[in-house]
Amino acid sequence: MKFISVHPDSIDVQLTVQPRSSENKIVGVMDSRLKMKLKAPPVDGAANKMCIQFLSKLLKIPKSHIEIVSGQSNRKKKIRILGDPDTLTLFFKQFV
Repeated sequence: MKFISVHPDSIDVQLTVQPRSSENKIVGVMDSRLKMKLKAPPVDGAANKMCIQFLSKLLKIPKSHIEIVSGQSNRKKKIRILGDPDTLTLFFKQFV
């Protein structure tokens, strides 16, 4: 999976975020990035906040374990997720 980089205690996920969608969901892989649709608009960090909340809910981990490493003001983001890399990678395989 090209959109995931594995580290000893975390993974980095390359995302493309589409704000102002009708629902929050992960729709698959596009251009070597995981594509995520979010309801929030890209205003005042609302989409970034919703991205973290949505991933936290899906993965059942605290929001504090998810960080936007790059792309805070861009649709293309790199997200770092703390946790067991094997478990996290297995979760994201379902979207490939």
